[in-house]
Amino acid sequence: MQLINKKDTIFVAGHTGMVGKALVKELLKKGYNKLYLPTRKELNLLNHESVKEWFNKKKPKVVILAAAKVGGIEANYKYPADFILQNLKIQTNVIENSWENNVKRFLFFGSSCIYPKLSPQPIKEEYLLSGALEETNEPYAIAKIAGLKLCSALTRQHNFNAISLMPTNLYGPGDNYNLSTSHVLPAFINRFHNAKIRGEKKVKCWGSGNPQREFLHVDDLANASIFILENYSLNKNASPKNDMPELLNIGTGKDIKIKDLAYLIAKKIDYKGEIIWDSTRPDGTPRKLLDVSRLKNLGWESSISLEQGIDHTIKTFVNDFKMGKIRN
Repeated sequence: MQLINKKDTIFVAGHTGMVGKALVKELLKKGYNKLYLPTRKELNLLNHESVKEWFNKKKPKVVILAAAKVGGIEANYKYPADFILQNLKIQTNVIENSWENNVKRFLFFGSSCIYPKLSPQPIKEEYLLSGALEETNEPYAIAKIAGLKLCSALTRQHNFNAISLMPTNLYGPGDNYNLSTSHVLPAFINRFHNAKIRGEKKVKCWGSGNPQREFLHVDDLANASIFILENYSLNKNASPKNDMPELLNIGTGKDIKIKDLAYLIAKKIDYKGEIIWDSTRPDGTPRKLLDVSRLKNLGWESSISLEQGIDHTIKTFVNDFKMGKIRN
């Protein structure tokens, strides 16, 4: 028996972002048509009174919190206050009002950056708070940890039905390609594409290129999220031996060196110039590979390979660029 059904009203917070769009597409594909997708004018997630009024009026049965302020190393370094304050406000407003309005199921998105910088590999859910965070994204990570801990506390004290998902690095259609605020994979796509059309002979990339990262296509995340909403229950599925059963990693179980990722994307874009690595720039966490055994044991695995996903993402990027949807 599925834990949600087609009659449930579902609020996707952050439906205009990359993750939110993928979730809406997958929900509709699976026949979930009763979706609440308010505009920012209709619902300001940063304003407690706005969120409270909206929840009291709409009373959604299922809430997926995909709204967040996100960015890469440079953005996190420049705007630490924005990252911690805005995410704390969004999370607290949505989580508290979901609990107060007796939401049937709640899904919170954390991030693999919440784990310690020097975690053993692959990273298990129980490694959370076992060591120091990576410095460049600490404010964002602390905000996300606060959100999942609030969900966990409400679950233990008030039987709030909340699950927190820890996705690895995401990419796909609708990503942020701004070179000042984007993550590494979309930044590479934009850099090499621009270098090719401008005839540039060299591209400079941050760091040494040696860190290893795992990448998950956003459509796989959306599919996993709905699978969890339908099937995963703390009472039904979580083993009493599991530490932190309310957390679930989502990834592919495979990683790649940043240097190899750069060469792969450059090849697919057909950029033939030289790639230079600026070792004066920060690398971030040396390696970040998630242990996805819990989700695999539940019966879900990623289906989109990195090469397939990059091909699809580049095709979408080039089309959007030609149509003027992406500007540098």
